[in-house]
Amino acid sequence: MILKRQYFSVHIKRNLAYPWFIYGACFHCVFCFYNPRLTLKQDDAQLVYNRNYSHTVLFHQEGSNSLFVGGINNVLHFDVDSRQIVENFTLNPNLRCGESSCENVVTIIERFQDYTFVCGTNGNQPKCWKLFPRESNRSTEDIEGIGFSPYTCSQNSLSLVADGALYVAAPLYSDGTLLQFRRKAGRTNVWMYDQWVSEPTFISSFLAKNKNDPLNEKIYVLFREKNSDTSPEADPWISRVARVCKVDEGGPKQLLQNIWTSFLKARLVCGIPRESLYFNRLQDVFIQHADDWRDSRVYALFSSSWNSTAVCIYSLAELDFVFENSTFKGYSEAIPTPRPGACVKQSNSIPISTLQIIKDHPEMKEWIHPIQKDTPFFTSNKNFTKIAVDRVQASDESIYSVLLLATVIAHHTPCELICFPLFAFSIVLQKLSLVL
Repeated sequence: MILKRQYFSVHIKRNLAYPWFIYGACFHCVFCFYNPRLTLKQDDAQLVYNRNYSHTVLFHQEGSNSLFVGGINNVLHFDVDSRQIVENFTLNPNLRCGESSCENVVTIIERFQDYTFVCGTNGNQPKCWKLFPRESNRSTEDIEGIGFSPYTCSQNSLSLVADGALYVAAPLYSDGTLLQFRRKAGRTNVWMYDQWVSEPTFISSFLAKNKNDPLNEKIYVLFREKNSDTSPEADPWISRVARVCKVDEGGPKQLLQNIWTSFLKARLVCGIPRESLYFNRLQDVFIQHADDWRDSRVYALFSSSWNSTAVCIYSLAELDFVFENSTFKGYSEAIPTPRPGACVKQSNSIPISTLQIIKDHPEMKEWIHPIQKDTPFFTSNKNFTKIAVDRVQASDESIYSVLLLATVIAHHTPCELICFPLFAFSIVLQKLSLVL
């Protein structure tokens, strides 16, 4: 793989560590062309799509050179270093027909326990598979997929494996309804109260590791949802960040049994407040974790109703401050102890007074603002759809963060990637061309 640089002001001593992002962008671009064809060959191994197809799922485990690519009825195990197919898993080979509605489109790939966990639409009857490497001599196992995978690839879904538990967001019904964030395996199954979000689109989720206080480790979920403000000048969509405690096992029988007892949400703001211009539609997220979880950064890509995009950067410490200190929207009475949203090892022992606030008033009154409060870090009139951040070493031994954005401009147009150092606020956008 060769990255051709133009106008890049800092000489990088090593290859940028974002091949997964570039491969992902280019798989997406290839699939989005008119009558696209993606062919990866190793001897007689070949996977070809001869029609318009825009849905791919990619999975890379940190520290590995393996990339799993999910398509229709297949999952490719791809070695990025050698650019070879290691293994081609065929899922439900008997499910073949001429109608797209009965295809098995892969929607989830995760490493879970001792196997690769894959889910797909399975002809509108979601199913999941446990995939094992060929050398293990273990057969592929299939399990029920409702609640793990959407029914069609056009429906929203999300997955996360954190500390041995599997979290997912997928609709329970074929019409796409009852879409919510749940813990589905590894620990007690817990889900959301159905009034907490309105027509959500889940974008990303992650675990904030706190090695000094694992009891208080939290799962953060970023999404956009329908705006309750229906005034003519209001954007119909609004961006949110929510959090739940990793140790949350649900409430007692009286209230919130098997439902998150720690769910809180807050509005995520990205815009120019002095001009009342906001980018309200969250599109993609990249998390740059730090040794101290409070120093971690959330890089969020937004779009607007006037077809522009922006990047805002958030501190995890600021997110946590709002959740720990803001009042609750619509609630004006004294806040009970423990505070709603606090992590409690035995969550079914939380007082009803605390749980009632979680159930009825989970939204924070305060908004979450980016580190750079008066304006987004970056804006563009291009329709960027993917974001990534890399840490690179320059010739002077300094370490810099580099922001990468990707977009597909139109049919027959190749992937366009841009990158620029995050430390430079006024720098010409860098175009990268990819040679494989």
